[in-house]
Amino acid sequence: MLTKRIIPCLDIKDGRTVKGVNFVNLRDAGDPVELAKIYAEEGADELVFLDISATEEKRKTLADLVLRVAEKVNIPFTVGGGISSVEDVDVLLQNGADKVSINSSAVKRPELINELAAKFGSQCITVAIDAKQIDDEWIVHLVGGKVPTERKLYEWAQEVQERGAGEILFTSMDHDGTKNGFANEALAKLSSLLNIPVIASGGAGSIDHFADTFKHGKSDAALAASVFHFKEIKIEELKKILHENNIPMRL
Repeated sequence: MLTKRIIPCLDIKDGRTVKGVNFVNLRDAGDPVELAKIYAEEGADELVFLDISATEEKRKTLADLVLRVAEKVNIPFTVGGGISSVEDVDVLLQNGADKVSINSSAVKRPELINELAAKFGSQCITVAIDAKQIDDEWIVHLVGGKVPTERKLYEWAQEVQERGAGEILFTSMDHDGTKNGFANEALAKLSSLLNIPVIASGGAGSIDHFADTFKHGKSDAALAASVFHFKEIKIEELKKILHENNIPMRL
């Protein structure tokens, strides 16, 4: 059985790690380079680094910061924010990223997924999907949840897989930062529809929430930010408890 992954997420704005609730009211959570180093030492399976203002500000991800983070870690490392071309991905991979995450650019031009998968391989391509429930339907949103689209979560996820994405990072905007648990019903449906890994994001507040998303949400990985940044949950302890609860972990 494949081990489940624990993934701290570093949301970056102006070179600092930040965290908010439902993508607003951001507060400083520390230096991303130091946090990345600590998480790698504490046993994180992977890291995700998202320049959360890159798309909104029409600015490219900070490649030099990626390089500094990559120099400090020995675990797989995904980078996202403002990526819209093969050239953007080339720069990030050369600066030390193992994978890239695309979101808005994929919705606006789905062919980008095909292009990136063909050039770099599906294993390098994560497609992030942010969605909110509107009238009992999961609707894909862009720009940190500010802009609704006409795309529906499950159809879009299947198209993303068909176009060559290697995994999906699903964030429930309704759950993000609330610490009330992951959107396990939606995650379980995604996992049943797809053959590629699904990463749960949005809502982690306790160790039980991680156990629930692996058991009930059928998630392949769980991503969180504030509970790790503010030391509410220690990664080493989390993985030990999950392992004791018969959830396969890399210890």
